[in-house]
Amino acid sequence: MAGATGAIGRPLVTALQQSGHQVYGLTRGGRGAEVIRALGGTPLVADVMDRKDLMHATERLTADAVIHQLTAYRHSPPTHYHSPGLLRTNALRATGSRNLVELAERAGATRYVTQSLILGYGIRDHGPGPVTEAAPFGRIPGDVNDTVIGSLHEAESHAWRASGIDGIALRYGLFYGPGASDTFVRALKARLLPVASSGIGYIGWTQVEDAAAATVAALEHGRGGQAYNIVDDEPVTWDTMFDAMAATVGARPPLRMPGRLLRLGSPLAAAQMLDLSIRPANAKAKSELGWKPTYPTYREGLPTIANAVH
Repeated sequence: MAGATGAIGRPLVTALQQSGHQVYGLTRGGRGAEVIRALGGTPLVADVMDRKDLMHATERLTADAVIHQLTAYRHSPPTHYHSPGLLRTNALRATGSRNLVELAERAGATRYVTQSLILGYGIRDHGPGPVTEAAPFGRIPGDVNDTVIGSLHEAESHAWRASGIDGIALRYGLFYGPGASDTFVRALKARLLPVASSGIGYIGWTQVEDAAAATVAALEHGRGGQAYNIVDDEPVTWDTMFDAMAATVGARPPLRMPGRLLRLGSPLAAAQMLDLSIRPANAKAKSELGWKPTYPTYREGLPTIANAVH
């Protein structure tokens, strides 16, 4: 697994082992190796962006599957289109994906599972109906978020082009839960997470342990060449979610800000909050993977973060 120390990576290592899998975690070294060992996995030290380094470090590795969960969001989700974390994450989904698929081929893997996101359907209003996996996904000409959407499309395309490998893409909603909501919670407590005062769209969320369980289910039961929306049962607006999150951790409701001011301070976040409205459907994941969220809505899931950040 690439990304074994991230927000979903940590619970996913645990979930994979509980399902009987042996996990090798790719890391560039340092504390990452210690974290993987503490989780019960075996660290492999290599830079996914350096093809020669990755192939050398794994030249004797055999594996049944490769899982790509890498992002570069070290401290918080990106707020600007040129944020270093966003640019590096785009590269990880493009060049990193290509290198990981080659690793899967060389290691004899027959499964490849990649992280994708529901944002790839496009940063626009999708209307009141459910959005299924059959909807257009990927590069959309003229979309200001084209680099983000394009990198998601590229990550999925690499998965499906792999020779002799069943590639599967998981289009996650936004993560929340222990380890995945820390930045949001700190910002809410400090009143540094404003939301738009009007015009806020819907988005799909996923409790991070549910996302890990869905990933194991996709690894074991998913169909090659398929994408699955991994979201809970109830899309909600950003203000609904952040109001409820603030109440859960004992913070005051987030400040309201005119949309035009939010766009000046956090243009990428504002685009997702104001330009995007999407109600992704999870019926395919439920029927084909045998998965259903333990936390079907944010109401059941938010208590899991109550004591996660102090």
